[in-house]
Amino acid sequence: MSQLPGIGKRTALRLVLHLLKQPKEQTGFLSQALLNMREDIKFCENCHNISDTKVCEICANSIRNHHLICVVEDIRDVMAIENTGQYKGIYHVLGGKISPIEGVGPSQLNISSLVEKVKLGKVIEIIFALSSTIEGDTTNFYIYKQIAESEIVISTIARGISVGDELEYADEVTLGRSILHRVPFEKTFKNN
Repeated sequence: MSQLPGIGKRTALRLVLHLLKQPKEQTGFLSQALLNMREDIKFCENCHNISDTKVCEICANSIRNHHLICVVEDIRDVMAIENTGQYKGIYHVLGGKISPIEGVGPSQLNISSLVEKVKLGKVIEIIFALSSTIEGDTTNFYIYKQIAESEIVISTIARGISVGDELEYADEVTLGRSILHRVPFEKTFKNN
């Protein structure tokens, strides 16, 4: 239990003691639910979001703007942006960010499928919504270099999100405004 994120040894002990007090069938239901989650949850073949079908409900929604792609680090960022109610496009989940220190390179992320979407000519705008960290900016720049020759708009969320902050911890109003007031990506590194 203590191997779960945010769970220390004391909390893990409390959880285990609580489970031991519960009827066996309740613990069995929890165990079965965890097994079902691991077996039934898949990744969307289009955007790499979690889904219980081949294509997630966001990508399958015909009302959403499929020419507008918001590039995020992970699934928690999709949830954070969706909670704002401000974004009506689709997503592309990278599955992390480039971090040589942690041994994560571009080939370990879902970058090639994003570049392929752009090459197909169906994308009008890419919005970079990665965290304002060195790794996030490096990942943005790497992708930008891969797609810069295309005739699409490349923007990034406005920096209402503090540099160094993670998107999942931003409040919904700030995150929503950052999406609405995004800026062209080229301006983010030309002004530095």
